Formats: sequence, structure tokens, C-alpha cells
Amino acid sequence: MAKAAKAPKELSETPEKLIDLYRQMVFIRFFEKKCNFAYRQGKIGGYMHTYIGMEATGVGFNEALRPGWDNVITAYRDHAQPLLMGSDPLKVMAETMGRVDGYSNGKGGSMHIYDFENRFFGGWGIVGGHIPIGTGVAFTAKYKKEDRVTVCYLGDGAANQGVVFESYNMAALWDLPIIYAIENNEFAMGTRLEYHASDTELYKRGIPFGIKSERIDGMDVLQVKEDAARIVEWVRENQKPYLVEIMNYRYEGHGAADNDRQLYRTKEEEEEAMLRDPIGRLARQMVDAGAATEADLEKIDDEEEERVEVIFEQADASPHPDPSEVYDHVYTDMTPEMGH
Repeated sequence: MAKAAKAPKELSETPEKLIDLYRQMVFIRFFEKKCNFAYRQGKIGGYMHTYIGMEATGVGFNEALRPGWDNVITAYRDHAQPLLMGSDPLKVMAETMGRVDGYSNGKGGSMHIYDFENRFFGGWGIVGGHIPIGTGVAFTAKYKKEDRVTVCYLGDGAANQGVVFESYNMAALWDLPIIYAIENNEFAMGTRLEYHASDTELYKRGIPFGIKSERIDGMDVLQVKEDAARIVEWVRENQKPYLVEIMNYRYEGHGAADNDRQLYRTKEEEEEAMLRDPIGRLARQMVDAGAATEADLEKIDDEEEERVEVIFEQADASPHPDPSEVYDHVYTDMTPEMGH
């Protein structure tokens, strides 16, 4: 894993917690790398988008949520969140590969992971289309007088969709307990931020609606964890929306099929961004603080890589759905209890 130059701040977590955070990020990194491998082997069809470089955001925010209680919804870069929320990694991998052991019986694919039991509401393929859905999830919690917090992740490209502003307006009007988390990885597909946003400080877009808003560093898992805990607590206590812009950098292409990254960014820029790698940064912090040795971290790397390999082999052994089931699970009939 890449290494950052030096620790930017004093550590406040125990060695055990630091190792746990490191292991979570490494697991996601290897899981996503294996997904890229499977895509290039023709074992994953359609579109697939990985979280490589953005692991600190998912890990840091998940640490602030109540497992099995708080809600999360995101777009199509959707593998990391369910993995962190308690979903079965085999079922996540199998779904990306279109196998029957996946969460949607292999019919949703990479962009449509869904695990209601762990309060993960997807995985949605339409840019910005999930944001009103997430707003509705938060409205449900408010209506039922539950103290659930909903985190609605969206990208910097989706931040320009008109429905996003409609959602901000409704969330502010109705005081909904939702966090709109803009994962700004600097490129909307292949368009740099400054070319698609007239004001590149996207967090400011919550201000006209009276939504508390800020920008944070998404490449430092310890800082994300600290900021997320504060933001989630504020939303739960005040039952109002929050807009946070999380600055990231994705190291791979927009999707697995994006092999032309140099059309919109240089290799030099990518190499410089690798110095901010959240995994390497935490690794250097831990070693410098004496919380772990390089040998300890290498052992974790090996363990998580092997874990992912086993998951992949098991998912690959799962069959594809039978063609006769192509129309199953497409529509559902209303039950008598639901009315007409």
C-alpha cells in the first residue's frame, strides 16, 4: 500500500481501533481490486464502479452510525457501504458477478446492491435519481418519530441535478434527519470539477436552504471519523438536514471500462494524489506512533487479500440465474393487507 509523507495530526485512537480502521480500508481496497479483475475477465457485466481511493470516507462515516438502525443510500459506486454495514461479502461479490447467491439473485448487478436488513437502501444507477428516495427514507423516520439518521451519498456530478435542489428544499422545509454527503472525487465521469460547477465549493449549495453545511477532508480516516461523529450526533439531536462535501480522489477510472483517464488528468497528478492515499496515510501514522510495525500491517494486507480471494472463488462457483426466471421478481402483486 502507498505511504504518505508524515502524520498530519496526533493520534487519538487506541492501537486496536487503528488496526481495525486499517483492516476495514484494506479489505475494501482488495475487494474492489478483485472486482476490477473479475470485470476484465468478463465475469462482471454491464457497468461497475469501484471505491479505490475513497475508503476513508465510507469507513469514517460508518463508524458514526448505529448498526442495523441508521439508513444509508448511495448511487452506483455502492460496494463499500454494504460491506461496512454488515452485509455478507459473498452475497455482494456474487451480485456484482450476476450470480444467484447475490443480494438480488444476480439480477441487479454491481450498481444495484440492496440489503434492507442492514438498512442499506441501494445502489441506484440513475445519476441523482436516488436523492429524492433518500429524502423519502428520512421522511419516513421523521413521520414514525424514530431517531434514525439517513446518510445519502452523492457524487460531485450528481450535485448539479435539479432534483437535488428540490430534495434540499423539502428536507429543509420538513426538518428531515438526513445527511447529504457529496463525495467529491474531483471528476464527474471524465469532466473536471471546475468545468461542470460554476462554484466549485459544492457545500455552499445548502446555504440558501438554511441547511448547515461544510467541507471536510475525505482522505484522512481519523479526521472523517471525528467529523462524522459530530455531524451524525448533530442531525440526530436536532432532527434537521446537513450537507457535507467530502473531498476525495478516486485512483481508478470512473468505471471499470474507463481506460482513458489521461484524457482528463495526468499521470503526474495521479502520482501526487497517491501521496494522500488514506491507507498509506494511516499506515505511516500507526508506524510513527508505535501502534503497529510495518510487518504487522503487511500481515493484515496478506490476510485481507486472501480473504477476498476466498470470497471471489466462492462467488465464482455460484451459478447464473436460470433464463426461465428472467421475468420473475420484476413486478409484485399488492397483498390484501396493502389495499388496491
